[in-house]
Amino acid sequence: MKTYRAFLLLLPVFVLNACASKSEFVVVADDVKKLKTETETVRSQSAASYSDVQQVRDEIAQLKGRFDEMDYKNQQVFGRLGLEDSLLVHKLDNIDTRLLKIEQLLGSGVQKTAITKPDAGVSAGPESVKSSSALTDSELLKDGLQKLGKKSFSAARDSFLLLMQTYPKSDLVDDAQFTIAESYFNEKWYEKAVLEYQVVIAKYTKSNKRPTALYKQALAFEQLGDQVNARARFRDVVSVYPSSPEALLAKKKLL
Repeated sequence: MKTYRAFLLLLPVFVLNACASKSEFVVVADDVKKLKTETETVRSQSAASYSDVQQVRDEIAQLKGRFDEMDYKNQQVFGRLGLEDSLLVHKLDNIDTRLLKIEQLLGSGVQKTAITKPDAGVSAGPESVKSSSALTDSELLKDGLQKLGKKSFSAARDSFLLLMQTYPKSDLVDDAQFTIAESYFNEKWYEKAVLEYQVVIAKYTKSNKRPTALYKQALAFEQLGDQVNARARFRDVVSVYPSSPEALLAKKKLL
């Protein structure tokens, strides 16, 4: 009897404990469900992040491929330029050698530019050239430009050549060579202009005159009716010096 009474007294406690355990189970189940949901969310976000990272990696790989392709094309352009330059400079050297032999045979002592084609301007005589030898490199360049402005092409070239011979290490040597090419271009002697521009292109590779020399050489080819070489040089300007003002002009020529 006592045992039965004790059981009745403890029964509510058991019932309450059972209810509490059931309530805690429900809470734990909800927590587990929330954790599963959060886990799935994190997995989804991680997958999306991985996809974004992979996309960035793919884009970087594509850009690297483009840069490698551009670098390869630039190497090809420079290689072709170097080959063309060496060939043309070799031709120019051969022409100079032949002209020198002709001068020696004739025994005239006249400048080779005067032998091959008469000048529209008045050439400087020996006395004026001799007096010019006392001038500095900048003064010789200025003197040549003044003569060029007066269309005394041969006299202008005398000053530029004297600058190059007297001051071979001057920073103005490339300017003098470029202006020699310009004198032939202005004289409409385009064959000679092509060769003289080529000296600037091949010999003075660091010169700021090189982009202009490439562009002007293309114009000279154009004047000679050589559209193949003209367009090739226009493309060289765009490829090698894409940010130069000459590249913009060359692009218009290629349209």
